[in-house]
Amino acid sequence: MPALTHLPADTPAADIVAVLERDGAVILDDMLAPAEVDAVVADLKPYVEATPVGRDAFSGDKTTRTGALVARCPRVRPLVMDARLHALCDAVLAPNCLRYQLHLTQLIRIMPGQPAQPIHRDRWAWGRGLGGVEPQLNTIWALTEFTEANGATQVVPGSTNWPNDRKAEPQEIARATMRRGSVLVYTGSVFHGGGANVADGDRWGLNITFALGWLRQEENQYLSCPPEIARTLEPELQALLGYAMGNYALGYFTPPLPPGEGPETVPPEYALSGVDTGTMGGADLLAATIAAAARETARA
Repeated sequence: MPALTHLPADTPAADIVAVLERDGAVILDDMLAPAEVDAVVADLKPYVEATPVGRDAFSGDKTTRTGALVARCPRVRPLVMDARLHALCDAVLAPNCLRYQLHLTQLIRIMPGQPAQPIHRDRWAWGRGLGGVEPQLNTIWALTEFTEANGATQVVPGSTNWPNDRKAEPQEIARATMRRGSVLVYTGSVFHGGGANVADGDRWGLNITFALGWLRQEENQYLSCPPEIARTLEPELQALLGYAMGNYALGYFTPPLPPGEGPETVPPEYALSGVDTGTMGGADLLAATIAAAARETARA
């Protein structure tokens, strides 16, 4: 059975990305101290315990998935904004977008008796037509120990370039065993799936995922974290949620007001501040869009 690479939490981003490019996944040990894990678990426990199990075999009849974590749990927000993860997003996602975004937040609790999830690629959320573009970067923060017995994530190292119909053999599948506070980082292209829980206790994994800013988010952040909550957050987190233009002219809206009582086209920030900047995303995004188009023309 192959093994996933473990690296210290302070490993330089370039070294982490090198492992991601080779294997599609890596484990960063001890990203959170035990006391920090305890605090996150305490805050999330009421929501998790009230969450019903999955609605189908893929989501799991002994698995719960609790979302809206930016709105519900202030202690999750620093994890979403963790500079170490954003450095990885800069390397993996930023080459293919002007702004990446938060794709989802979800606490996945795998309970005893849950069978293994089918092996899959997360990028299939957008179908199978994105070609060689990597659309997302995923993390699972271990809020309990991850063991083979309690459902540690199955990962197929080196499978990022496999055909979509390639089936992993048992000897090709690694398990993301890790200590509480460690983080599994993996791309949207690597084959993986939740493990079977044959232990006596739950496995808690905090799934925080980032995606290209021009794609639809899996968790609709405008509904999970609506303007009345989002306007209380830091501007950087607001933008990551999607309250910012994804590109020039990408993401504007028109306030549905009576004639003459409001602006006609405004960026998403308007929903939080009520300030009309008078642009379709700002001169910086327009300049970046033009520069990106020029680069593509030069390569053609």
